[in-house]
Amino acid sequence: MGSCTLCDLSTPAEPVTDPDVDGAFCCRGCLEVYRTLGDVDPEEVDAEALQDDADAPGDGGEAVPDDVDAETAYLSIDGLHCSTCELFIESAATDIEGVYGAEASYSTDMARVTYDPDACDRAAIPDALSQFGYYASEPGEEPNGFLDRLSLEEYRAAIAVIVMMPVMAPYFLFVYPTYVGVYPRDFLYGSNLYFMVFIPLFVWSTIIVAGVGYPFFRGAYVSLKVGQPNMDVLIALAVGAAYLYSAASLFLLEGRTVYFDVAVMILAVVTVGDHVESRFKERALGYYSELAESRVTHARRLREDGSTEQTPIESIASGERVLVRPGERIPVDGQVADGTAAVDESVVTGESIPVPKSPGSAVIGGSIVTDNALVVEVGEERTSTVDRLMELLWSVQSTDAGVQRVANRFALVFVPVVVTVAVVTTLGWLWLGRPPGEAILIGVSVLVVSCPCSLGIATPLALAAGSNAASESGLLVFDGSVFERVTDTDTVAFDKTGTLTTGEMSVVDVVGADRESILKRAAAVEGRSNHPIGGAILDAAPEPTGDVSGFERNPRSVAATVEGDRTMVGHPDAFTRAGWTVPDDLADAVDSARADGAHPTLVGWDGAAAGVVVLRDTPRSGWDDAIAAFDDETDVVVITGDDERAARRFDDHPDVDDVFAEVRPEAKRELIRRLRADGTVTMVGDGTNDAAALAGADLGIAMSHGTELTIDAADAVVTDDDLSTVPSFFGIADRVRRRIRENLLWAVGYNLVAIPLAVAGLINPLIAAVLMGVSSLIVVTNSRRSLI
Repeated sequence: MGSCTLCDLSTPAEPVTDPDVDGAFCCRGCLEVYRTLGDVDPEEVDAEALQDDADAPGDGGEAVPDDVDAETAYLSIDGLHCSTCELFIESAATDIEGVYGAEASYSTDMARVTYDPDACDRAAIPDALSQFGYYASEPGEEPNGFLDRLSLEEYRAAIAVIVMMPVMAPYFLFVYPTYVGVYPRDFLYGSNLYFMVFIPLFVWSTIIVAGVGYPFFRGAYVSLKVGQPNMDVLIALAVGAAYLYSAASLFLLEGRTVYFDVAVMILAVVTVGDHVESRFKERALGYYSELAESRVTHARRLREDGSTEQTPIESIASGERVLVRPGERIPVDGQVADGTAAVDESVVTGESIPVPKSPGSAVIGGSIVTDNALVVEVGEERTSTVDRLMELLWSVQSTDAGVQRVANRFALVFVPVVVTVAVVTTLGWLWLGRPPGEAILIGVSVLVVSCPCSLGIATPLALAAGSNAASESGLLVFDGSVFERVTDTDTVAFDKTGTLTTGEMSVVDVVGADRESILKRAAAVEGRSNHPIGGAILDAAPEPTGDVSGFERNPRSVAATVEGDRTMVGHPDAFTRAGWTVPDDLADAVDSARADGAHPTLVGWDGAAAGVVVLRDTPRSGWDDAIAAFDDETDVVVITGDDERAARRFDDHPDVDDVFAEVRPEAKRELIRRLRADGTVTMVGDGTNDAAALAGADLGIAMSHGTELTIDAADAVVTDDDLSTVPSFFGIADRVRRRIRENLLWAVGYNLVAIPLAVAGLINPLIAAVLMGVSSLIVVTNSRRSLI
C-alpha cells in the first residue's frame, strides 16, 4: 500500500491512476486536482507537509521516542492575552513530566499537548497549566467552583469604567480646580480636606491598579519571562510608575502633585480597547463543540457469545467488532463485517446521498448509519476521520495569530527603546542638576506619554467598524484579521453540496405511463423508511395509497405490498439483482438522468419496473447571480465530494472556471494550498468536511446553516444564506485596511511628537495622560466613520 501523490494519505489496494498523469492517488478527486494544478509546488505556500502538521510536537518540545505511543490532548485556555502568553503556556506544559511538546494558540484560546499517557496523567495537565491567571480545562467543560464561575473577563471593560468614577470625581471636584487656580492651594492642601480627598483616592486607586491592572501586570511578567517584551510592559510601567510616584508623593513628600488619575485613565482606556478586540474572539474555535456530536467516545463491542458491552474506544483493539445501530455514528474507521445499510458520510466527504454499505465495505468514523444496524470490524488504526479533520483544522487555524502579533512584534523594539529613553532622561536631568523628584517625574512622563493606548486600539476599533459594516451587508465576521489579510481575491472556491445547493434532495421529474400512481406507490413504500430519498419522494407525492404490508429493507432498495401488488423502490442495480424487468425506455431514462448529474430511482410492482423518479440536490436560490457578480479577473471554482456527473450543471456555467469532483476532505485542503500559489483564495462551504479547507484559505466563509465545526473554522458566516453578500465583503475590507493605516499613522506620529516633548520636560504626567486620551479619541472618531 503506497501513499497518494497529492495528499500523502494511504492509497487503496488498487489506487486511482491515469495513463496521462504520473502518480497514484487515493481518490479521483486527488487525481483531478493534480491533473489541473500538479505543476504547482505547494511548499511555496506552506512549508510543512500535510502529515507533518498533524504529527509534529509543539514548539519548544522534544521529539517523541519511537517506542512511545504518544497521545494528543486539546485544552481550552482562558486568559490568553497575546502571543507571549502562548510561549508561557508552552513552556509550562513542557515542564510537566511526560509531556513532549505543546502548542498554544492565542487566536483560538486552545492548546495542543503531546504527551506519554504512561508517564503523564492527562487529567493533571489542566491543573498544571492553570497558574498566573490562566485557566485550562477540557473543551466545553463547565467551571467547578464558585470562583471559577464568577469570571469577570467579559465585564472587565465595564468594571474599569465604573470603578474609575470614584477616582475621577474628586479630581474634577477638587484637584483639577486647585491646579488651575479656581481654589487656593491651601483650600486642598492646608486643611482636613486633604486627607478626605487623597486617602480615598489612594485606596480606590490601589484597588483599581491591583484588580483591573492585573492582566497587564501578568502579561508584562509573562512576556519578560519568555524574553518577548510586549505592549503590556509599557502599560505596566506607565501605570506602576504613575501609581508609585503618587503614593510616594502622598505619604513621603506631602504637598506634591499626585497622578492616581493617570494610572486609572490608562487602565480604563486600554481595557476598553482590549474588550473591543476580544469581541472578535467570542466565536474563536470551540473545536470540540461540533466534535462532541460527531466524535464518538464509546462503542458497543460484540462479545464472542453475541452480547454487547459499552466500552471506551481507547480499549478497542484492531480486528474487534462493534455494533452500530440506526441513527448512531460509526465510532472509528473500519469495514462492514455484517449487515447492509445506507451510511450518511456527508459530514466527512460532502457526498449528498447516503452510500450503501454491505459486508466488506469500508466505513468512515464519524459517519451515520441511517436505516439498519451494522457490525463493523475495527481497522488497523483506531482513528476516526473526524479526528484527522480536527488535526488538519488545528494545523491551519492555529498558525494565524491575528493583528495583535503585529503590535507585539513592534513592541519588541518599541518597549526597550522607550524604557531606555525614560531611564536616560531621568539620569540626564539628575546630571543636569534637577532635584530627584522632578527628574523622576520627567521620566514618568516619558513612560505615560508613550503608553500605547491609541496604538493598542487603532486596529481593533477599525476592525470593529468593519465587522459592523459587514454585518449590515449580511456577513458576520468572526476573525477581524481578515480585513487586513484580504482586500481582494484571485480565486473563489465554492463547495457544492449545502452551499451552491441546499443539500436536500427534491423530485425534479417522473418518467412512466402513470406518473401519479408511480409517485403514490413509491411514497407508500418509502413511508416505512427513513432514507433521505424517501423523504423527498414523500414531499413530492400526493396522499400515499393505503393498505401497505410486508415491508422489507434490501441492499439499495425497499419493498412492500401495496394494494395487493408487491412494490419495490430503489437503485436500478437492485432491480437487476432481483431479476425484475426494466423496459428499454426506462433504462434510457436512468442513463439520461445519470448523465445529467441527477439521481434516478426505479419504482415497480409485480416483477417489472413501471417508472423512474428523478431526484436532484436542490440549487440554492440566487447562486448563479452570486457567481456572476465576480469580475473577470477572479476565478470561480466548484469543489464537491460528489461524482463529476452531479457537478455537471456547474461545469457548464459560463462564469465557473473549474469544477473539482470526488474530492476528499484532505484533498480539499491540499487543493486550497495549491490554488493559493496563484494568489489569494476565498473558500465558501458549510460541512465539517470543508473545515480544514476553510481554515487554510485566505478567507473562509461558512453558511449559517453549516455545522458548528465549520462555522468555528471560518473567518465569516453568511447570516441569511444569501450568497450575494460574499462579493460585497471585499470592498468593505479595502476600506477597513485604509482606516487601519490611518489610525496607525496617527498613533505612531503622536509618539514621535509627544515623546521628545516629555524628554524635554515640557509636559508633566497629567498633560501626558490628556494627550494620550486625545490621541485615543482621534483614533476612535476616525474608526467610527461609516464604511458603507
